[in-house]
Amino acid sequence: MTYLAVRTGRRLIDSRRNATGGIAAGTRAVRAAARSGAAANDGAAVASGNGGGNPGSGKPKRSPEGLTLVGGNGEVHQKLTWQLPSLQEPYRPFFGPLANCHVETIFAAVARSLPAVRFRRECLRMADGGTVALDWPVGGEALEGTTANGEVPPGTPWLILLPGLTGGSDDTYVRHMLVRARRAGWGAVVFNSRGCANSPVTSPQFYSASFTEDLRQVVRHVAALQPLARLYAAGWSLGANILVRYLAQEGEEVPLAGAVSLCNPFDLVLADKNFHIGFNNFYDQRLGSTLRGIYAGHASLFEGLGGEYDIELVARAKTVRDFDVGLTRVSFGYPSVDAYYYDASSCRSIPNVRLPLLCVQALDDPIAPADGIPYSEIEENPFTMLVGTSHGGHLGWVAGPEAPFGAPWPDVLTMEFLEALEKRAVEDESEGIPQETAHEKLFGRKEELEVVGEGDAGDESGRGAEAGRDGGIRVSW
Repeated sequence: MTYLAVRTGRRLIDSRRNATGGIAAGTRAVRAAARSGAAANDGAAVASGNGGGNPGSGKPKRSPEGLTLVGGNGEVHQKLTWQLPSLQEPYRPFFGPLANCHVETIFAAVARSLPAVRFRRECLRMADGGTVALDWPVGGEALEGTTANGEVPPGTPWLILLPGLTGGSDDTYVRHMLVRARRAGWGAVVFNSRGCANSPVTSPQFYSASFTEDLRQVVRHVAALQPLARLYAAGWSLGANILVRYLAQEGEEVPLAGAVSLCNPFDLVLADKNFHIGFNNFYDQRLGSTLRGIYAGHASLFEGLGGEYDIELVARAKTVRDFDVGLTRVSFGYPSVDAYYYDASSCRSIPNVRLPLLCVQALDDPIAPADGIPYSEIEENPFTMLVGTSHGGHLGWVAGPEAPFGAPWPDVLTMEFLEALEKRAVEDESEGIPQETAHEKLFGRKEELEVVGEGDAGDESGRGAEAGRDGGIRVSW
């Protein structure tokens, strides 16, 4: 499914000004969310066994209060779990008994702080003519006291961040995770997909929940630039779905050393149906509007395509499904939108994951419903582990020491997990156990990518800027 992260900060506020007559509309939405909260919480699918339409015997274990832990039975996870302090304490939402999925989702989108970070943008031309943008942090108030990415010592671990659809380096949840990684001494880079965060669109194809080739090229590129480093990745929503599919496709050959999936919709057929229930229609309409706006800025690329494209439907799309029917499923060769949703679902990818993967889900998520989580598959795969929180909404997780305006609760857990993996790899190396870097795993796979241009990807206030086109260079390995 063409899944979106719910838009954050001023962008969502601005869209409400334009579409509904001001901030008061946002306030009305929050009030409506609160009214529907009791029903949403009562109906939320709290983990109780199987998920994702895949029968099995997985039984989630709830411990401590507010957390549901599934899997983690493999040797790697068993050694790591005790090193994750976040899993030793109860999960307590900031809003207490007033917390519900809609209030947390909307509050985080509107009120969460945006760390001040400056980026250097690098645009990579893909083999099919499309372009993606990598944003490398180089400074800003939030990074004071840290070194710029260009000064990170060789061999330092690197984290690739995959936002949700239409998300990018200007989103609050992405910025908070990036800042935490940099303050931990890691290198970090944001992978902005085609058309996201003001990245250029250079071909008549965006991206989708099923498409992993852009990520594959980005991993190779970062590995080439950081030949001594181990690479890790974290993705949210659509980015999480793409990441899990990529991990499964690579299998034993995956060049990453570990990964984290957050608020992954997993079963997109189920998620699509869930989108049209009650207050969830609000998100569907907001997301449909955002997709329509992205398309409008690049409509000339799609003129005269013919075939099964329904450009008129895309131009007036009111929902995510409208956009996928008219454009996405055709671009990626699916006979129907439901066939696309089924094939793109990452719930069936879990059995083929062959590296340590932490999945973090809010069990009341209105966009990534808990019924779609592949509990049994996570339980049975020794490489995978699920942490479910009783509350959190979608990209909300208003809990933890920085609540209500700071980083989402899973950020601390994510870095605990990744740092534990890196520590284990360093210890294994010291004991003479070889640990391949991503560059070593990919050695011999010569690919060529064109760097279209570089420029300032955004100022400290979070306003994205068009990628520079001041002369291209070519990068080969």
